[in-house]
Amino acid sequence: MDLLHPGSHRAAGLVDDHALVAAMLDVEVAWFDALAKVGVASRQQAELVAVTAEQWRPAIDQLVVDAEAAGNPVVALVAGLRAAVPDPAAAALVHRGLTSQDVLDTALMLLARAALARIRDNLCTLARDLASLVRAHSNTIMAGRTLTQYAVPITFGLKAAHWLAGVLGALELVRNSADRLPAQCGGAAGTLSLAGELTESPLILARAFADALELRDPGAPWHTTRTPITDIGHCLVTTCDALGVIASDTVQLGRPEIGELSEGVVVGRGGSSTMPHKRNPVLGVLVRNAALQAPLLGAQLHLAAAQAVDERPDGAWHSEWNALRTLLELTVTASSQARELIAGLEVHLDVMAQRATAAAEALLAERGSEDRDPATYLGSSVEFADRILDRFDRIPGEGRK
Repeated sequence: MDLLHPGSHRAAGLVDDHALVAAMLDVEVAWFDALAKVGVASRQQAELVAVTAEQWRPAIDQLVVDAEAAGNPVVALVAGLRAAVPDPAAAALVHRGLTSQDVLDTALMLLARAALARIRDNLCTLARDLASLVRAHSNTIMAGRTLTQYAVPITFGLKAAHWLAGVLGALELVRNSADRLPAQCGGAAGTLSLAGELTESPLILARAFADALELRDPGAPWHTTRTPITDIGHCLVTTCDALGVIASDTVQLGRPEIGELSEGVVVGRGGSSTMPHKRNPVLGVLVRNAALQAPLLGAQLHLAAAQAVDERPDGAWHSEWNALRTLLELTVTASSQARELIAGLEVHLDVMAQRATAAAEALLAERGSEDRDPATYLGSSVEFADRILDRFDRIPGEGRK
């Protein structure tokens, strides 16, 4: 959680240092379990290491200090875990055959899986509420705007349907990304050389490792092929894009001089430190904040991917960590805030109707006729909204089938 990231408590425990340490220990336990499956270690040793990892937790502050010596936190973590395992023979096999990047990359996949599951849940709820808005307002006429000026009449149902379409696209990416998360297993330089000294079947060992974590076996290490990271980044940035459109629309349409929408009233939210009349659209503002930060974080992941030189990169890999973790936290937080925003959204039908009527001359100028009823010039608004609803309804477990 971060004071300068309001709302980050919504992602508490998912990607912080404690979660990362727990994930790295899970990786070490899974590797030892895989060693036992191919006969390098005994089942009793694997159980001992698992129990030790569950009971032992390093001091985070000291681990931060110790991480500097190796440039990453894995070396110090492994040293501490080995020291905590009471059986010297088992302790000697902890981490043997892996490298630091294997552990940290795989641990980040575990954090991504937990974050993507939360994001998916938030998007599913958001999509259901948006679908309800579309259905409730299929005939609610409002002024359409292009380049900030009046264009032609639309329905609020159509506007909500476009929000829904963005969320459905993001949801598809989130689900696909979660299903493709790979383990990282290559050893010192991506050849599994030491693992090959331990067993005649290092590729079977790598598969057992991925299976133990319920991650995908990618078939080869991706130490310098960073597509798994940039794919996650693309998914998260696209999600924030979709949420940003919703937030931007609701903030703009909630301006006092427009007043067609407003955030739901929550006691204690939206106030000012000095102006007692204020009711700020805080949720929309914070979702916009995430949407404005996300693209540059995604760009950082691509920049690092393009500099992943040699067999393991010098600094590019390191620059991914906080960019990815921040992007995961931002998207979890923003998806939760957007879900709450739409759940409590107030639609001011009278204002929409009055404005559409008052601006009829401008809204119907394209038509070139004397008819000044906005309801007669909606084109295919209803049909387009229905098509997007049909897409929502085809999602397993949602809507009509």
